Amino acid sequence: MNNIQKLLGAEVLEGKNGGFENLNHRKQDIDEDLNHQREPMSPEVLEGEVLEGEVLEGEVLEGKAIEGKAIEAPNNVQWKTLGEVVSTVTASTKLKKEAYREKGKIPIIDQGIEFIAGYTDGLLTTVQKGEYVIFGDHSEHIKYVDFEFIQGADGLKILKSNSNSNETKYIYYAFLNFYRKELNYKRHWSTAKEIKIPIPPIAVQQEIVRILDKFTELTAELTAELTAELTARKKQYQYYREKLLSPEVLEGKNGGFESLNHRKQDENLNHQHKTPTPEVLEGEALEGEVLEAQNKVQWKTLGEVALQTSNIRWRDTENSYRYIDLTSVCRETNTIIETTEISKENAPSRAQKIVLKNDVIFATTRPTQMRLCLIDDEYSGQIASTGYCVLRPKKEEVLSKWIYFNLTKSDFRSYLEENQSGSAYPAISDSKLKEFKIPIPPLAEQERIVRILDKFDTLVNSISEGLPKEIELRQKQYEYYRDKLLNFNA
Repeated sequence: MNNIQKLLGAEVLEGKNGGFENLNHRKQDIDEDLNHQREPMSPEVLEGEVLEGEVLEGEVLEGKAIEGKAIEAPNNVQWKTLGEVVSTVTASTKLKKEAYREKGKIPIIDQGIEFIAGYTDGLLTTVQKGEYVIFGDHSEHIKYVDFEFIQGADGLKILKSNSNSNETKYIYYAFLNFYRKELNYKRHWSTAKEIKIPIPPIAVQQEIVRILDKFTELTAELTAELTAELTARKKQYQYYREKLLSPEVLEGKNGGFESLNHRKQDENLNHQHKTPTPEVLEGEALEGEVLEAQNKVQWKTLGEVALQTSNIRWRDTENSYRYIDLTSVCRETNTIIETTEISKENAPSRAQKIVLKNDVIFATTRPTQMRLCLIDDEYSGQIASTGYCVLRPKKEEVLSKWIYFNLTKSDFRSYLEENQSGSAYPAISDSKLKEFKIPIPPLAEQERIVRILDKFDTLVNSISEGLPKEIELRQKQYEYYRDKLLNFNA
């Protein structure tokens, strides 16, 4: 169960199994847990943070989140379909992606994973300020918006409570909790509007919203702290990545590898959880190895070291595939986080490029957003958007990770900025991207440097361990309490 289901659960709202009594806990020492233990917070700790050790008796919630107010467990919780409690708002203006800007006065909301997709300064008719639930008819993303905005592109359902007896934000939380994504490429509103959500009296809705808002605020604070630490580590990682891939190091100029050679440090990053010094990071990543400059470095274009790839022939296949769209790749972790299932019956026109294990894909639309990743076993043989350039390495010359790491460098970003075209919707062609030159040392040297960068990557960026994992656990704990609040029995 997640957070909302627990607090909106039958046990809580209808006073079953002790009702709110099962949420009573004493105040925990959060600072010690965060700063020293660095373990995921237990339900007891999270509850202590929200309730501040106040005792909840029977059907009354008190404490930091509740501010001393009382909630009486209602016996008249109704279950209604989502379609019964919302009405659809039709936007007067739908802005195409080509018109999105990175800055502007009016935010653009579309069905993409980003909360705000872009901005505009155009003289357009906006969706007026109010409370709305936003649903991506294709993407299935759910958002809550309480400000004026412009609808971006198609496939967006703008929903609003159709009764003063229901809180729009309560409906948003319930929608988040009870909707199960279908994860295929079709329109989903016809299914989504039929899900049933619990509708308690409005006073209970308001109190639940306030509790969940507080949980959201606390989760955001924790995430911000961890993200700041992760950002500091990423900057250090970027510095050493640039050094290791620089001509000075690769060709032995200006001291070469000597500037990076350090003895092994005794400090351990995984236990200290402090922002590591260069000495600590170098010691941890290099493990005392001495790197010798290699002078046999050639410079070649990406096109020279990449094989030709192919597109799918939809008329010749009956199979289904996972579709890697532009929003499928997370810019923070450089991993694929979400795909949809497609076949020849529903494949969008951009679903064309076949990708294989160890391909490097790079988004050529808005290229300076640096959306790239390596294809692993899970997505080998699947389909990527034509918005990606697929780089399949010539194994006898270059490692796929060597290409990948070189595409994360600042000089590649500068190349993109100089060679992209289009101001509102910038892009770079595959052919122009493949003209970018990278250093090609011997394979043994590529392997050694990739091994070092992989260690940095594990320490700093890994999605399955370290700070990103801790951030993920914080979010899961929030979801546990949401589930507890919303788990009414029909």
